Amino acid sequence: MGRVRLLDANPDDKTRGASGLKKWLAVADAPLSRFGEKMINSRLSDLDWVSRAALAHEAVVEAFIDSAAVLPMKLFTIFTNDERALAHLHGEQRRIDAVLKRVANHREWGVRVVLDRARATVGKRAVVGKQAARGGGSGIGYLSRKKAQRDVAAELAGRASDTVAELFDLLAGQASLSKRRVSGELPVPGGPLLLDAAFLVPASRSARFRSLAAREARTLDRDGYRVTLTGPWPAYSFIQD
Repeated sequence: MGRVRLLDANPDDKTRGASGLKKWLAVADAPLSRFGEKMINSRLSDLDWVSRAALAHEAVVEAFIDSAAVLPMKLFTIFTNDERALAHLHGEQRRIDAVLKRVANHREWGVRVVLDRARATVGKRAVVGKQAARGGGSGIGYLSRKKAQRDVAAELAGRASDTVAELFDLLAGQASLSKRRVSGELPVPGGPLLLDAAFLVPASRSARFRSLAAREARTLDRDGYRVTLTGPWPAYSFIQD
């Protein structure tokens, strides 16, 4: 690829649109022998090649994170020349301006919560153990142990659901927009994924949001919850209409 360069997408102030922001398009020249449509399609199954391209694309996007707003295009977005690229932007100006108004001067933060069931149930195991000792080796004792184990699991699941809901609502209170992705207790290293969320936070509140997330992470860690905060990112999760 050639060096990254900027195309002025606003030849005059009238084209700034409703967002009022001056727009630039970050581009780089790509040889068609390597990045033409047929060549790209033939290499999409090469994960190493695709991942290298994706990392380079991501590096360019993140290089502009300090701008008022960054709207990433999809990987392998190709135009035949600068004029076609600018024409595309002008044709999409109304939609682009609407997104710019939504995400300008904001940053995206990601929060994931994983539950370490072994740590979360350590106190309950003692209770189940005492019940098992009282029941002895009889059939009644066996059924009592099973019931106690089911009760512990049900209580843990209910408490975990309430915990992550409260955390999401607390963090969402500092964000302009928030999204809770469906986790479905996905298996991840260390335990099930209880929360996978994205928050669009005003840049002026970023430090406060980060401090709040860190405080809650320390508190929840005592109960076996591992909270991971990532960001700030361009507003990937909030640029779709």
